[in-house]
Formats: sequence, structure tokens, C-alpha cells
Amino acid sequence: MPESAAAGLSAACAARGLDPALIPEVVRYLELLERWNRVHNLTAVTGAEAMLDRHVVDSLSVLPWLHGDRVLDVGSGAGLPGLILALADPAREYLLLDAAAKRVRFLRAAIAELGLTHVMATHARVEDLRPTPGFATVVSRAFAATPEFVRRAGHCVAPDGRMLAMLGQAEAADAALPAGWSYRRVEPVRIPGSSASRHIAVIEREAA
Repeated sequence: MPESAAAGLSAACAARGLDPALIPEVVRYLELLERWNRVHNLTAVTGAEAMLDRHVVDSLSVLPWLHGDRVLDVGSGAGLPGLILALADPAREYLLLDAAAKRVRFLRAAIAELGLTHVMATHARVEDLRPTPGFATVVSRAFAATPEFVRRAGHCVAPDGRMLAMLGQAEAADAALPAGWSYRRVEPVRIPGSSASRHIAVIEREAA
């Protein structure tokens, strides 16, 4: 990316209220994603500033609902939301999981490029993952409908952990969850510069 374009992207990050300390790392991530996307088609969104709006700012909206010290991002794709959260949240450990090898190659390249020692990327299906201990937070941005997300990934959640599903309309949380799980709350999320409806569903195990 030309220096002038990188400067423009930095200004766009600042205009969206990103933490100044985070901006250089976000710019590096977007530069890398843009390069890889030309060859590997990691995201349908093209152009660094569009990626900033559609991916980065949206991913950061999850931060207030993270719980505990270990986070699993199921179906991480290009690192959304997990890699973006890890940039802003170095105190937690993150595992980025995806079943597509090309996406995991990108994630590992980005982790190395950004020097993120608290992040790992794994090539696997979530059904085959057997974490010990479980994760305090298991998050998904576009992995599956919420009941399917819980059915396939619920076994990865620690006993006192939670699942976070990133939704569009709140009505997406009307679908019944598998037995033993319930919605604790469904919170609206405001994305700066966007009028799109966004919500976070916080899902936890029901008390025995």
C-alpha cells in the first residue's frame, strides 16, 4: 500500500474513534488482508477502508462482552472478530479456529507479521476440538445460525463460560437453543457510521 494510502487509512481509523495505539496495527492487518485477498479471496469486501468499516469496527463491538482469560473464535475466517479483538486485548489468550486451510495460512501469517504472542490459529472443525480446559468465551461472527453454533461449539465452553453470537436483527435470537442453554441477553450494538442493525447475543448454560 502506498504511503499516502496508508496515511489516509490511518486518518479513517482515527475518524472512527479507534484507540490511537491500535491504529498502526489495524493498518498493517488491513494491508496484509488486502494483499492476500487479491489471490486467496478471503473476504467479499474489497478495499481497505471498506474492510475497516465492515470488518474491523464491527469486530471491536464485541469487546465489552468478553469474559474470562481465554477466547475461542469459531469460523474465524480472516480473523474476524478474533484477530481484531486480540489486537485490542493483549491480556487474554485467543485461539482462532477455521476449517479452511487457506484461511488458517493467512491467520498464521498475520499473527507472525503483527507479533501476537497471545494468539494461535488452528486448522480444524470445531466438532473435533476437545479443549482442556474449556474457553471462558466462545464467539462467532458468521459461522452458523445461533442454535447450530451452540450445538456444534457448546462443548468448548468452560462450565462458567459464555457464548457470544454476533447478529444482525434481534429477531435472529428468537430461534430456540439446544436444551441446557439460554439467552441471557440480546444487546443492540452501534457501529459508528453505519445504520445497519447489529446485536450481540450472550448465551450461557442454564442452572442445573
